[in-house]
Amino acid sequence: MKIVIFIILCAGAVNAQSIRSLVNNGNDLYEKKQYSDAEAEYKKSLEKEKDLMQGAYNLGNAVHKQQRYEEAIQNYTQALSATNDKSVQSQLHYNIGNSHFEAKQYQESINAYKRALKLNPNDDDAKYNLAYAARMMKEQQKQQQQQKKDKKQDKKEQQKQDQQKQDQQQQQKQDQQQQQQQQMAQQQKELSKKEAERILEALKNDEKNTQKKVRKKAPVRMNVEKDW
Repeated sequence: MKIVIFIILCAGAVNAQSIRSLVNNGNDLYEKKQYSDAEAEYKKSLEKEKDLMQGAYNLGNAVHKQQRYEEAIQNYTQALSATNDKSVQSQLHYNIGNSHFEAKQYQESINAYKRALKLNPNDDDAKYNLAYAARMMKEQQKQQQQQKKDKKQDKKEQQKQDQQKQDQQQQQKQDQQQQQQQQMAQQQKELSKKEAERILEALKNDEKNTQKKVRKKAPVRMNVEKDW
């Protein structure tokens, strides 16, 4: 990423000197890779002058280095609104493209690089990054399509497994019902057999009792007189 550290050149006013001091302190810290400390100095300069293009631009660089890409884009955008210099605008669009690229927002980065090239057609870095971002976007789309395909396949496989599970549960239920019916039929059969044996036994007992009663009953004698 291009890093353009702006230095405030205006002099004379005490407030301007104070702002310049803050920006320059931030620049020194930035060069030492002390990005969070540089960020603090740039923010102080913006507190004194909220529309300070140099402060917003350099703050964007500092937070970009800390991988806070959305904040970087916001600061670069703020700096864009504070300058009419096409060269500076081109550099800001380029940096916005870099922040989008790092955030894997490839379409947005492509759009930013195109804006940078529109303002500065001779920017070779922007041309290279534009082509690279386009390639990465295609790769990202390919991966997304594969992920979508895999997800669809996984869903299909899960549905198949769920259906198999349902079929197994249904089969188990049917088997249980069939087993219960068989058990009930067997029980009824056993009951019928026992009932038949009980009835037969009862009939035998009745017959024996009847025979006993018959034997106990005294025979009837008939008095027969001879008629001769």
